[in-house]
Amino acid sequence: MPSPRIELSSRLAEQIRAQALDAFPRECCGLLEGGREGEDFHVAALHPASNLSSQTDRFEIDPRDQIAAQKSARLRGRAIIGCYHSHPNGSAQPSAADRAGAVEEGFVWLIVSADEFGAFVYRGGEFLGADWVTSSQ
Repeated sequence: MPSPRIELSSRLAEQIRAQALDAFPRECCGLLEGGREGEDFHVAALHPASNLSSQTDRFEIDPRDQIAAQKSARLRGRAIIGCYHSHPNGSAQPSAADRAGAVEEGFVWLIVSADEFGAFVYRGGEFLGADWVTSSQ
């Protein structure tokens, strides 16, 4: 089976990096709007969210932000296909907290650290590494 492929514009990638810097030393977080075709995911928009976690190395998306993102995506004929967050003092790999909090099958996870992005799809109880492709759009 081929690796999942996640397409994200360089503009959206830079927005995630900027949010991570703004949130430092806390984790930033948000939701990914887009679509899926087979193993290919296309991220069309970001929905930054408030991080309700009291811990700096965790994220908890505000349910109000999640509902607003879902409504917005539906209005455009798309869906929430994943989430993103930062690891301000760690690597762009799923943490133990990420593993404990992941439940939605086929959900994209983008993780940004100080110098890298990690792209994953949660499937079968584990995070599968995904090929991340940036576009100029």
